[in-house]
Amino acid sequence: MYRRFGKRIVDVLLGSVALVVLSPIVGAIAAAIRLNDRGPALFKQQRVGRRGNEFPFLKFRSMPVGSANVESAGADGLQITRVGRVIRRTSLDELPQLVNIVRGDMSIVGPRPPLPTQTDLIELRRENGALELRPGLTGLAQINSFDGMSAEDKARWDGIYAKSVSLVTDATIVVRTLRYLTKPPPTY
Repeated sequence: MYRRFGKRIVDVLLGSVALVVLSPIVGAIAAAIRLNDRGPALFKQQRVGRRGNEFPFLKFRSMPVGSANVESAGADGLQITRVGRVIRRTSLDELPQLVNIVRGDMSIVGPRPPLPTQTDLIELRRENGALELRPGLTGLAQINSFDGMSAEDKARWDGIYAKSVSLVTDATIVVRTLRYLTKPPPTY
């Protein structure tokens, strides 16, 4: 019952409340981006969602206007704006995805939406049932060391999640994500 109806209801309710509560922060970030680097505050990119359908994925722009359109793993050598460094480090660049959630393109919890060029990951998700889910703001792969993970490992975690979708699983993933986001950065 949760998987079929409850998950979407939770997404709309929590996503809408988060948009309202966080609107001052969203406005401040948008203004800071515009002041730091003239251009749009939002970055739109086509991503692959539920059942392989593409949708316009929203993020705050962290790179200068005209930067290459690459997946996160390939973005290391690209220039990032001053504001971009802060919003990426704190994951605040992801806040516009709350609009994707309310619209129904995404869910709070699910596999992260891949670029259309990530065909290996898309096919692996199709095989394990994860492509039937709405992509998420966070997911099982993200709380299990997503950065640097191979397509096979991401798909494996996404397949595990696809078989265990429940309110308890989603709540656990959200709590673990919040714990990760609120821990202080390492000091060297």
